[in-house]
Amino acid sequence: MLNIVVMVSGGGTNLQAIIDAIDAGVITDTRIAAVISNNEDAYALERAKKAGIPAVCVSRKEIPDRAAYNQALLAAVEDAGADLIVLAGFLVVIPTEMIQKYRNRIINIHPSLIPSFCGTGFYGLKVHEGALARGVKLTGATVHFVDEGTDTGPIILQKAVAVEDGDTPEILQRRVMEEAEWKLLPQAIDLIAHHRVSVVDGRTIIREAE
Repeated sequence: MLNIVVMVSGGGTNLQAIIDAIDAGVITDTRIAAVISNNEDAYALERAKKAGIPAVCVSRKEIPDRAAYNQALLAAVEDAGADLIVLAGFLVVIPTEMIQKYRNRIINIHPSLIPSFCGTGFYGLKVHEGALARGVKLTGATVHFVDEGTDTGPIILQKAVAVEDGDTPEILQRRVMEEAEWKLLPQAIDLIAHHRVSVVDGRTIIREAE
């Protein structure tokens, strides 16, 4: 059984996709051990409570010192017994100590086809604003392992989504979530739960199902 901890700062739509996928049997041999947020008002915490999942808030307001906050965040993950950490819209820089301790056991969902529209400053609607400003015809989402860079870790899965005439950042954001993010993240978790993903020389290898 894979114990996952989902870390999220906002509404938690990707969290809900994971909860629903586990309930539907799309993700198997997996349980959500805890949901951790840096934001006490995050609706994701309510989603967790409704699903009977422990909901934990580690707030910078309560722990203003960065080093102490990083230690508190790491302690919350360890207390939950995490095998895999899933970043689902978590708008906090992951501490180096956590990346080192959980090397290739932290995954993130990013709403573009990395390496396009990623890195520092590209998050949330800013990603989709960038895609529309550049005039791309295809965008999408990427699930990747987290390393010390920003959106630079080994890519696990990607899915393309068409950009349509008349798209606004909000409309495009919704389409990318529905057509890519909510499908890719559960798929990646299930692959990892069944030991089908490995990292060799900085690149992922996905083994065929037996």
